[in-house]
Amino acid sequence: MALKFGLYVTATPIGNLSDISLRALQVLKGADLILCEDTRVTSKLLSGHGIKARLLAYHDHNADRLRPQIIKRIKGGEALALVSDAGTPLISDPGYKLVKELKGLGLPVYPIPGASAPMAALMAAGLPTDKFYFAGFLPAKAGARSKALEGLAGINATLVFFESPKRVTKTVAAMRDVFGPEREAALCRELTKMFEEVLRLPLRELSENLEARTAIKGEIVLVVAPPDQASGGHGDSDAALKAALKKLSVKDAAALVSALTGKSKNDLYARALEIQGKT
Repeated sequence: MALKFGLYVTATPIGNLSDISLRALQVLKGADLILCEDTRVTSKLLSGHGIKARLLAYHDHNADRLRPQIIKRIKGGEALALVSDAGTPLISDPGYKLVKELKGLGLPVYPIPGASAPMAALMAAGLPTDKFYFAGFLPAKAGARSKALEGLAGINATLVFFESPKRVTKTVAAMRDVFGPEREAALCRELTKMFEEVLRLPLRELSENLEARTAIKGEIVLVVAPPDQASGGHGDSDAALKAALKKLSVKDAAALVSALTGKSKNDLYARALEIQGKT
């Protein structure tokens, strides 16, 4: 298939090599050059589908140097594909700055959709999907991580995170402490691979499960349910109010948390006063 000139942002499998679209295979076969994070990883994918192509490593360490060359090639009429090691490029992967510059120059960028770890986790977790917030990776340091979670606690949507196996036990424990022990969550590990695991439990039980394990391996997505507005509890909104009150007035903090959670602004205002000890 002859490709028009431009950049083809192409999703690749997150594990199972069969999870790639026919259109993505056509793009990878027809591209003049494939930009990839790690040529070894992409070579395995191409070999599995019988594709021979020219590859160029494009990652955070060389992107600033290579970007002008890549843009010059596209201006010259070439069709380039951009892939990540797994899943959809630009989702916690390199490529954003390249796409931004191309769009600024009026050069074509084509999305080739497909596998995505956050979407796969939402499909399997059994938690609400009408509204969700992708938070990426949390900070590695405990204090910064807890502060980030406090800012997310009251968002009226399912939360989706990436996490490393080395930090996941501490992260889930921090979620338990900030979000509350009974808030539902799902650990989604090694999605689409041989040892796929989807474990949905209250954060208290999920934390206990992880602490009891001798080893945790593989790529992990954590999915956390929205605050339970029907319970009338204060746990989730309190965390959001406390974080907001550090920088905002009581009135503005109540308005912000109301917009995030859908809870009554007046109720949140009264609760903020209680937190500050003004009632």
